[in-house]
Amino acid sequence: MNAALNMDDLPDADTPAEQLGKSTLPPTLKIVPAENRINMPTGKVRHTRVYPFAKRVFDIVFAMTMLVLLSPVWLIAAVLVRITSPGHAIFRQSRVGQHGTPFTCLKLRTMVPEAHSLKVEIVDQNETTGPVFKIRADPRIIPIGRALRKFSIDELPQLVNVLKGEMSIVGPRPALPEEVEKYSPHQRGRLAVKPGLTCLWQVSGRSNIGFDEWVELDLEYIRRRNFWFDLWLILLTIPAVLSGRGAY
Repeated sequence: MNAALNMDDLPDADTPAEQLGKSTLPPTLKIVPAENRINMPTGKVRHTRVYPFAKRVFDIVFAMTMLVLLSPVWLIAAVLVRITSPGHAIFRQSRVGQHGTPFTCLKLRTMVPEAHSLKVEIVDQNETTGPVFKIRADPRIIPIGRALRKFSIDELPQLVNVLKGEMSIVGPRPALPEEVEKYSPHQRGRLAVKPGLTCLWQVSGRSNIGFDEWVELDLEYIRRRNFWFDLWLILLTIPAVLSGRGAY
């Protein structure tokens, strides 16, 4: 990675909100489309030494429990991936973690094996803003891939990343290195905490939200994070995933 990921340029998890970006609750709600708005808990957040410990313990217990309970789901999904498309069922990709630290992110493969090389042929069809690439009718997606993406089943292997301490259950979604290289100093603020499986963006409309709004929601989470806020987001994730809204 280039100098865009200089550790000295990245904020700490305890960086004051004003240094992460002047994001406050009312402006954040205003920039999210009306149909995607959610009611956020109010009140001043106090970060304590207990929170990081409690969050890590919860991550381990929750990840282990979900790996066991949902093992039939992702095992069946992995078999379907192998049956409907040549190649491995598990897709390994370099992502950027807390403070710019790279790690190998695990997913169930939803695209053809040569998806990366084919991207250059469709890059001009990008339907989102910023450094992120997303299109609804991506021709690289395999038949079973759309269903896996819609209900976030492809992300279940990331529970292993949570157990390894590379991710958390709740936190900004992990970005690609080439995306982070294009971040502004303001946008790098989302790297102050561990990436997560779910976040404010996930429960607010996912890909229906532009990148600038996405960043502001992540910074809002970092500013307001606490144990109960994390639990609240996990609960909101259930209907968000079942509805499949904004997933493609």
